[in-house]
Amino acid sequence: MKSSIPLWPGDAPGALGTNNNNIPTLTPYLPDATNATGAAMVICPGGGYAHLAPHEGNDYALWLNQHGVTCFVLKYRLGSSGYHHPAMLNDAARAVRWVRAHAVEYKIDSQRVGIMGSSAGGHLAATLLTHFDGGDTNSTDEVERQSSRPDLGILCYAVISLGEFAHKGSRDNLLGNNPQPELVKNLSNELQVTTNTPPCFLWTTFEDQTVPMENTLMFAAALRKNHVPFDLHIYEHGRHGIGLLDKPPFTHTHPWANDCWFWLKTKKFAD
Repeated sequence: MKSSIPLWPGDAPGALGTNNNNIPTLTPYLPDATNATGAAMVICPGGGYAHLAPHEGNDYALWLNQHGVTCFVLKYRLGSSGYHHPAMLNDAARAVRWVRAHAVEYKIDSQRVGIMGSSAGGHLAATLLTHFDGGDTNSTDEVERQSSRPDLGILCYAVISLGEFAHKGSRDNLLGNNPQPELVKNLSNELQVTTNTPPCFLWTTFEDQTVPMENTLMFAAALRKNHVPFDLHIYEHGRHGIGLLDKPPFTHTHPWANDCWFWLKTKKFAD
């Protein structure tokens, strides 16, 4: 069993209690030293902001480890535990800062730290990709001095918009009932892309009936409009939440993993 690391030394900002559901953590997954590339990935599992799907955390990390990427699976706070925005974004931002602050310890390059997410975890990753900051240079906390801007993003059948094509369960768990229109707009991430948004790998399927592919297409269009490089894949087949579709040693019965690996190699992230 891998050990998890609390993101904050004490209570997380806005904590509602002290039990496990109130403590956001990172779980490190280290590649073999013989093929480690020095790149890192923070992984946000999906689950509708109600739970966290292990196959979109643990399995992704083990797969990326095979290709030399050091991974950190994020356990972020959830709507099912009484949390709403910005708790989840605070956790994701803190995770990227934490990895950068511990770069020497984990033998990683602080300028090669990406974020990856699936479904609602993809929404969280996309939120950080469009709502990052450069860190607080005056903070006494070394972690808070780090930038929260990921160097790239991987979005797997991601919830992107909270408007027409929203996944209602994710939206309700994130924002609660009857959120303010400005908040819905601010967290519809296709509306928040700028020229400073990091490069992204995006994929989904035509068959996805849970999170319509329009989410991914709208984000890709916004990246294109802002001249942000991206790799876009819309596969015909595949249900929502498929993850890697297999277990170690990952023979990849769905092509997205090999396509993503190719892209990560072009970004000098993967071996």
